[in-house]
Amino acid sequence: MNKSDLVEALADSAGMTKADASRALDALFGSGGVIARALRGDQRVQITGFGTFEAKHRKARMGRNPRTGATIQIPASKTPGFRAGKGFKEAIQ
Repeated sequence: MNKSDLVEALADSAGMTKADASRALDALFGSGGVIARALRGDQRVQITGFGTFEAKHRKARMGRNPRTGATIQIPASKTPGFRAGKGFKEAIQ
C-alpha cells in the first residue's frame, strides 16, 4: 500500500474527501508533521494499541570506509525508531 492507497482508504473509512485525508496524513506523518516535530524535541509519541515513536541517539564512533579501508569518524546522530504495541502486533497475527 502506498501513500495514495492509504489516502483513499482513509477517505473512505472516515467519510472525508481525499484532499482532507491527504492533508491529515501529511499533518501527522510528514517531515514537518506532528510526530516529526515531537521527535525533534526529544519527546516520545505513544499511541495506545498501535505503538511508540521515539528518537534514538547514536553515539559517535569509529568506522571504516569500505572503498579505501581508511578509518573515519562517524558523528553522533539521532534516528527515528518505532516499537509496535501489543494490540497492533496481535491485529496482524
